Amino acid sequence: MASNDWFDKDFYKVLGVQKDVEAADLKKQYRKLARQFHPDSNPGDAKAEARFKEISEAFSVLSDPKQREEYDSVRAMAGGRPRFAPGAQGGFEDVFGGMFNQGGGPRVQYQQSDFEDILGGMFGSGGGFGTPRAPQRGRDVTANAQLDFLSAVQGDTLKLTVGGRSMTVKIPAGVHDGQKIRIGGKGQASITNGAPGDLIVTVQVRPHPVFRMDGRDIRLDVPVTFAEAALGATIEVPTVGGGTVRLKVAPGTPSGRVLRVKGKGVAAKQGTGDLLATVQVAVPSHLNAAQRDALEAFAAASGDESPRDDLLSKAR
Repeated sequence: MASNDWFDKDFYKVLGVQKDVEAADLKKQYRKLARQFHPDSNPGDAKAEARFKEISEAFSVLSDPKQREEYDSVRAMAGGRPRFAPGAQGGFEDVFGGMFNQGGGPRVQYQQSDFEDILGGMFGSGGGFGTPRAPQRGRDVTANAQLDFLSAVQGDTLKLTVGGRSMTVKIPAGVHDGQKIRIGGKGQASITNGAPGDLIVTVQVRPHPVFRMDGRDIRLDVPVTFAEAALGATIEVPTVGGGTVRLKVAPGTPSGRVLRVKGKGVAAKQGTGDLLATVQVAVPSHLNAAQRDALEAFAAASGDESPRDDLLSKAR
């Protein structure tokens, strides 16, 4: 639906394009100008913000084929000139005389009320020059936030400055590195009295030297000695937040076996995850004399037994 101020606005000039511009080139030029005058790139610059609003309005009309056709018709009827004032030279008579007085007949003259009634019939009822365009939602705004691993696991409240505005953002528990969080209503205000856009925060989680997230579970690698793995043992392992738990390693536990501790993972709205400890048998890099003698005695007692017998058998 045509807007009552299209007579006054040259959207092609606002975007710096020709009237026959293709849709792809129009979009390319809009993106270039939007980046240049976006409030995020010009914090506190009222002129840049006003220019950005002009650019956004122009693109919203010209990028819509139906609105662009209607806009071109309105501008063509006005000859590209500003809105007419009653009694002005070359005003209503020139426009409507050209439209309705063909063949050299007498020129029809219109008062302001006649002019508005005609346009109201062409472009919509409700008085004046037509019905205003429906409100459009404001644009989304993006931001980045860095979190420590513990904050990502437990959730946190951050203070961010976006486009010159300070705001508080709540980060839920269990966010992962690279995850995007949408906060409703924290984006750019609408220029047509619509709802504001959203704030989209991309989270960057600093890695932890011990823990890593796997969904709602927390994983870590736990080294055990050969004797603990072979004979069995009860060991102590850390948990996120500084506490510890005791785990039982069964006799004959191999490297790679996962030991689970219920309820020690991420406490999220969807539920609480577990702590998953992956056993890694630690091989000593140096042996003292007593250790070497004991291992040699163990090897002699083991005879020709090899853990690779089953592997070789299956490979044949």
